[in-house]
Order: sequence, then structure tokens, then C-alpha cells
Amino acid sequence: MREGSQRSSSLPSIPAWTHPHSVASAYDNGIMLYMRHLSKMELKVFKKLLNEHFLPDSLGFTWEQLDRASWAEMVHLLIEFLPGAQAWDVAQEILNRMNQRGLCSLAHTERMSILPTLEPLDFHLRKRPLSLTEEERDKIQEYKQRVVEETHPVWNNTMWPGNQADFLYSRVENHEAMLPCLFLPRRPQGRQPKTVVIHGIPGIGKTTLARKMMMQWARNEFYAHKFKFAFYFHCRELHRLGELSFSELIERQRLRPRALVSKVLSRPDQLLLLLDGFEELTSPLVTGPAGLMEDWNQKLPGSVLLSSLLSKRMLPEATLLIMVRPASWRGIKVLVKYPFHVVLTGFNRIEALNYLRLYFTSKTISNQAVDFAMKNSTLLSMCRVPVVCWVVCCCLRTQIQKMVDLTKACPNVTSVFVLYLANLFPTIFKKLPYGDYKKQLEGVCRLAAQGIWNLKSVFDKRDFQCVMVDETTIDNFLYVNILQKLEGQGDRYVFALFTFQEFFGALFYVLFSPRRMMYYHPLSHINIWNLITMSRERAMFGYQMGLFLFGLFNEECAGIAMRSFKCKLCLKNKLKAMKVITRLKDYEGYEYSQLFHCLWETREESFVKYVLLGYQKVSLKIKSQEDLQTSAFCLKHCGDLKKMELTLSRDFYKELWPSSADPSYGAQVEENEILFTWWQDICSVFETTEGLKVLAVTDSILEAPFMQIFTRALKQPHCKLLRLHLRYASHMLCEDLSCVLTENKHLRQLWIEHTRLAGEAMKFLCSALRSHHCLLQFVRLEYCEATSRDWYYLASDLQRNAQLRTLLMRQNSLHIFSVYYLLMSRLRELALENCNLTGISCEGIAFALRHNKMLTHLSLAENNLRDAGSRHIWRAFKYLTCPLQRLVLRQCSLTSACCKYMTSALKNNKSLRSLDLSCNRLKDDGVILLCDALADADCNVSILEEKTSNDRVDMYTRLKGPEVEDGCLKIVQDWNS
Repeated sequence: MREGSQRSSSLPSIPAWTHPHSVASAYDNGIMLYMRHLSKMELKVFKKLLNEHFLPDSLGFTWEQLDRASWAEMVHLLIEFLPGAQAWDVAQEILNRMNQRGLCSLAHTERMSILPTLEPLDFHLRKRPLSLTEEERDKIQEYKQRVVEETHPVWNNTMWPGNQADFLYSRVENHEAMLPCLFLPRRPQGRQPKTVVIHGIPGIGKTTLARKMMMQWARNEFYAHKFKFAFYFHCRELHRLGELSFSELIERQRLRPRALVSKVLSRPDQLLLLLDGFEELTSPLVTGPAGLMEDWNQKLPGSVLLSSLLSKRMLPEATLLIMVRPASWRGIKVLVKYPFHVVLTGFNRIEALNYLRLYFTSKTISNQAVDFAMKNSTLLSMCRVPVVCWVVCCCLRTQIQKMVDLTKACPNVTSVFVLYLANLFPTIFKKLPYGDYKKQLEGVCRLAAQGIWNLKSVFDKRDFQCVMVDETTIDNFLYVNILQKLEGQGDRYVFALFTFQEFFGALFYVLFSPRRMMYYHPLSHINIWNLITMSRERAMFGYQMGLFLFGLFNEECAGIAMRSFKCKLCLKNKLKAMKVITRLKDYEGYEYSQLFHCLWETREESFVKYVLLGYQKVSLKIKSQEDLQTSAFCLKHCGDLKKMELTLSRDFYKELWPSSADPSYGAQVEENEILFTWWQDICSVFETTEGLKVLAVTDSILEAPFMQIFTRALKQPHCKLLRLHLRYASHMLCEDLSCVLTENKHLRQLWIEHTRLAGEAMKFLCSALRSHHCLLQFVRLEYCEATSRDWYYLASDLQRNAQLRTLLMRQNSLHIFSVYYLLMSRLRELALENCNLTGISCEGIAFALRHNKMLTHLSLAENNLRDAGSRHIWRAFKYLTCPLQRLVLRQCSLTSACCKYMTSALKNNKSLRSLDLSCNRLKDDGVILLCDALADADCNVSILEEKTSNDRVDMYTRLKGPEVEDGCLKIVQDWNS
């Protein structure tokens, strides 16, 4: 919507938009996806050939219905009416006639792969079309016309995308192309999902999407071949109407008479039911099977009727489309069977920025607003809800018109919403006395906060009375569009935006309350804990209340709020929050993301530095620009940091690298520079935090610019990391990282787990390890994918490494030549656990041991050596020249048969001090022989481990073994008899 089209009223209403939808998993497991590559003309040719040669006339389709069908509806039609492989055979035949060789080949390949899992369709429900009289067909047409008439006015007033004069651009994903994909047949059974759940946070556009679908259906533009009847139900109707049967509920949709309704419900396979508004349910759903009913003529309470539909006890063949918020889903998911999930995410980053560009008529003002948003990732993230984006634009426009600096006028995100609401409050001031106004504002805030904690967003008159808010106040808040009255619900209300409820809920905990002894409303420690550890990933109910609360802790923002709302604030809860955050460092396994977002919103460095004092370990999962910016800010103040775990996920890169053909390419390049700056701030911690010794990078992809910044920081002289730990990081082993291993003079340990080391990755690792500049002393490689040749190259290159002392390898398939070279290297400690070594390998191992002069610790645990293999190793003990002190043969399939050779070796070897024989089957005979050997004066073994426990002990701990106590024999035993 453009600036010039704003209405002159000072009380802007919240537009009822149709929202664009960035859809998660719309095509997931869909079949015949290659059909979407047909152009409009090609698809029309496909339909014509299908209609003329392959579809029987008995199906009752008109060419008009077929011509309007999307590619996804065509796929559905093929699967629905051409059973089994016949659908693919027909598709191949038509594509072949159209000379679409590539698509024809894809169809053939898919047919061969999916045929074994196809589920045969039950045809009995649609053997013949539903027989309707002329009068009944007219009644159904009248119903469709009413759907169009009732929905169209809403559509005509929308800002997006119906009214193109207000807001138009072509780069948002077209949700009309997404709608048909909701019922695309899925793998592996090849059937249409019977229940589709549309997830989305408040305001994202779920209800508008449902209305769009109803309108398309009424115009025969949505699955006309499948859904002969469609009905939209809002949960508020079920609450209002009391007990009634489902057939009566259909009649209330003005589809009459009862005989027609009975005919409609007799064919549930042709029925589409859209269910919405679960957040407005006032009665709990029935989850027990005994309370569910299947008779659609039986009068039932609304909650029972809804539960019976959701569980498919009633009308099991009907198709359900469920619109639900994350908080509401928890209550209904126990009833829903085999749902297909789609997530509406609203505007993506580029779409939100384009909205800001097109909202303002002046390019200078537009650039100013866009620059402000790009540097404030939290604000840009909230703009994924288009109506919130509109609110932000309204606020920024007002501030720009005042000729003020946006960064000073809006010190944080919370202040943007304060300033927007400040434009609405003068009307409230005029109609309420000053003293009464403060009490009423406190009551509204209390209601909002209680709603957040109780997962409630719909309020009735009794709720307002409980917090002493009178009808005049309700009317005033309705007038300025802070509250909205629910249609047909009597005296039931919601906040016009759920964001408003979150904001007023936060404001409640900073309001000065002279009627209370403490002059404020205290938050409990558990409530503060919940606010700063809520998972943003799961879009928890009210998670933004924590953000707004910390935003109001900012003194500048608090000052703006006091002036805007003409009230005093008390920030005593800020002190309580400080206590909770300082204690949070003692707990493991929680998400730091929300905490860092809240701390960033305070914008107070002294506060952040104080509360993060003593934090020695942080775990960061960076999935968005918001995570990147907030982490960059907070990490600078973690002065006591010793260990850092970092994940830069694939999600972070979505839409990050635009095409140069994009009209806003220049601005997006500028934005990327901002992102690089934030990433550089994070990486600068490697060199500025002296105590940081361990860096773990997990499941991360670092594109070239990010990798360059990352490795540049690790190569700085002041970077004093001791250990670099890479986990699920196949894309990170590159030349830049190889240079880190040779140029960082403090790095001593490298851990690599669950990572592909084949080819180039191994080449770069070997290049570093054979360099005399590499000072690594400890390398650990677990569950790494590489070929035998790759491991051979690594082993041979280690011959030239004089610095490396310890190599731990686990779950890596090694050839005997690799093992031989590893044993002939200058390593002091070597673990080759679960590396596919067998008894055949032991002869080579024994030979290498005889010639090794430096090895002190050796682990061959979890290899199937057996008695015959171990015999070679025990015999080699007589000729050992290395100072071997510890040997681990844990879980090596040994029995008492090997003990004869073992005892002889223990008596003849003077260096061995510790022996681990855990999880072998030595039994009594073997143990007796061992005890005799240990009692011998020539045996120097001080520690013997023989336990049957299968608990996994850390590989390095096993290699080093327990401490020797006063030179006495220490036996850790749990004898297996």
C-alpha cells in the first residue's frame, strides 16, 4: 500500500489482508511433480488429449471443469480415476504424444519406484455420480453463490494481493499456485492426504487462505472433480450454537432442505470441511474413544461434534483442512490421524523489504526505512506477518515526517510498537479521566498478561470485569482498533493483533502501581525463566512478550512509553531478571537463542555484560539473521567464555544470495555486507576472548565469504583456541581450514566426527598434518566417511609428522596397510576402535608393534580380533621395544582360550601397567589364569579392567585408563561367570 493512499483518519484500522504464503513442505513427497514444468499451453494440450482419449464419459466431467484444473489437480484426477500403474501409463502415453521425452522418462522412472508401495483405491464410494434433481442442483448453486457473495466483500477490501492499486509486486510466492498442492497425492501409497493441517502464527493469514479456498471452490476453480461440497466452520460458531447435529450445522449454512443435506452427507468422499478458530474454543475436546460419535444426525455439544470430526469417527471418508496456531495444535493433535502438515511463514526477508520499498512514494524515505529495517533483524523478522509490516510502516512514516533520526526515535523494536500505539492513545485520553485512565490501562494490561500465561486470546465481558475494565474502556479500545469484537459472538473480544496482546502483557510488568505495596507487579523466577528460554523455533504462545519486556527495560524505550501512555513505570522486574539470567549459566541443554534475543532488545551493554558474567559455555544455533545479529551483540560480552558450540544451519542461507537480475540486487548486496559484519563480530570472539579454548562447529555450512571470515579469525595471533571440534561438517574441510591448522600456533587438538573425509577433504587434512608448521598434538576422527585409499594417504603422511602425539579413530573402516603405517609412526597414543579389524589384521599389527619405539597407549577395542588374532599380539610382547603402558582390548570377542598366551606376555613385559579386557567372555578359567599372572613378581600390571557393562565409555578415557593408586594392583571387576 502506498503512502499516498493512506486514509486521512488518525485512527488507522488493521487491514484484513490476504497474506502471501511461503510454504513449508507444499510439495513434500508429492508424486508426478514433473507435471508442473508443463507450460500453460502444454498443460492445455495434455488436458485435451486426456479428455478425448482416456477419460470415460461416465465420470461426468465437463471440459470447462477440466480446463480450469491446475497441474496438481490433473495429477489428483489421474490417480483418483485411473487405478494403480494405469495413471502413469496414461501420463506417459500423453507426454509421448506431446514429444515430452524428458518428462516421459521421469514418469517411467517414478512408476517403477512407486508401484510396489501403491495403495489400491476403494472404488465402491464413487461407482456412480450422486443423483440430484434439478431443484437440488439449483439449491447447491444458490449455496455457492452465497459463498461468493459473502466472501467477495472481504476480498475486495484486502490490501494484498486483491487490490493491486494499493500494493503490487511479482516477487512473492503465488499462493494460488500453492493451494492445489495441498491435496496432491503423496508417497508412498500414492493417495491424497485426507487431513491437511495448516500451521501459522497469529495474523499470518490462515483464515484468509481458507476463505480464498472457499471462493475458488464456489467458482468451480478448486478440485471440481473431487469436492462436490465444501463447508467452512469456525469454532466460535460451535460455541455459540450449543447442542446440534452435524446435519443441522450444515443446514445453518443455508443449504436446505434436510433431504438434500442427507444426500450430501451420504457421499463424504466428495466432502471438504474447513475447520478454523481453535484458539476460540471454550470447552475441552473429547479425546477418549467412548465420548466420540459417528451419527451425523445426533445432537451433540460443540466440543464433542468437533472431536468426532477431527478423529474421523464421524464421516471418516471426508477431507479435513485444519487451520491452527502452534499453541492450539497441542490440544488437537492427539485426535488427528495421519495429517499432512503445511506451515505458512508469511513474508520472507526479500518480500518484507520490497513491501517497505513500495509503501513509500519517496525513494529517499523508502531507502531510509529499508536501511533501518535491514540493520534491525528482529524488526524485519516480525515483519513476516504482513499486517505487522503495515504497522511498522505506519510508525516509520510518522517518525520520518517529523524529520527525526529513526535510530534515535526508535532505540529498539519495542519502541516501534510504543510509537504506533501512541498515535491511538490520544483518543483514549480524551474520553477517560486521568486517574481512571491509569486504572483502566492497568486492567487491560493485566488481562493481556493473564491471557498469555493461560494460553488465552479470546475474552468475554466477565474477563474484563475481573480486571475491573469497564464498557467505556472496551469501546474506546475497540474504536482505535486495539481490540476487536468477534462477529456473531456476543460480547467476546480479541486484541486486533496478537502482537498487541503480547505487548500489553509485557507492559503490565513494568507499570507503576501505587495500590500495591511493592508498587509493581512482580514476575516469579519461573515466569522469567519461561520468557527467556521459550523456543522461538516452535513459535510458542506469547514468546514475543519476553522480547517486549526486555525492550521496556531499556531506559530510552521506557521513557518513550511513559510519555506516550502518560503513566509511570517501575523497572524492579529488571533486577529479578538479572538474578535469573546470572543463574542460568549453571544449567545445561537449554536454547540460548531467546535469551540472546531478549538481551539484544535491551540495547544496554552494561546490563548484558553484567548478566553474562561467569558464562563459560554457550551453544548457538544460527538459523536466521536475527540469530546472527543477537549472537554477535551478546558474545562480545561473554568475557569468561571457555567453550563455544556453533551451528550455522542451511536455513540461514535461504534467499540470502539473490540473482543479479533482481531489481533490488544492489540493496541486497548492501544487506549481505551487514550480515558479513555481524558474522565478523561473532568470529572476532575467537581472538578477543582469551579464555576461549574450545570451539565446536556442528552441522554447519559456511559459504565462501563466511568461511573466509571464519578462518581469518582463527589464524589471528591472538586466537588461543586449543581445540577445534567439527561435527557433521563435510563442507568445511577446505584449503582455508587447512591453513588454519598450520598457521594457528596455539591449536593443539582437532576433533572430526560424522564428516565425509573422502577426496579433497582428506587431501587438505593430509596437507596440514604433514606440514612441519602444524603443531597439532591430538587428532580424533570418529564416524568419518572415507575410502581405504584415503586412510592410507593419511597414515603414510603421518610418518612425517613429529608433533602429533595422539590419534583416536573410531568407526572408520581401515585396511591393514593403513594400520601398519599408523603403528610405524611417531605416535605415543593410538586408538583404532571399531575399525573393522579382524584376526587376519593382527599379524600385521604384531609385526608393526615389534618395530615401534614410541607407543605408550594402544586401544583396539570393539574389533573382532578373536583368540587367534590376539595370540599374535601377545606373542609380540616378548619382542616389544616401545614403552607400551596401556593396552585396551575391550569387546574383542576374546575367551579363556587366549589367556594362556596372555599370561605369558604379562610376565615377560616390564612396561605394561594397565590392561582393559572389558566385555569379553573370559569366564572362570580365564580369570584364574589372569590372577596367577598378576600375582607373579615379574608382572608390572597395576590396573586390570574386566567388566561386562556395555555402557559406552569415552574413547580417550579408555585409552588413558584409571589412575594407579599407590603403585598397588587395582582391579575393576564385574566377573562374567
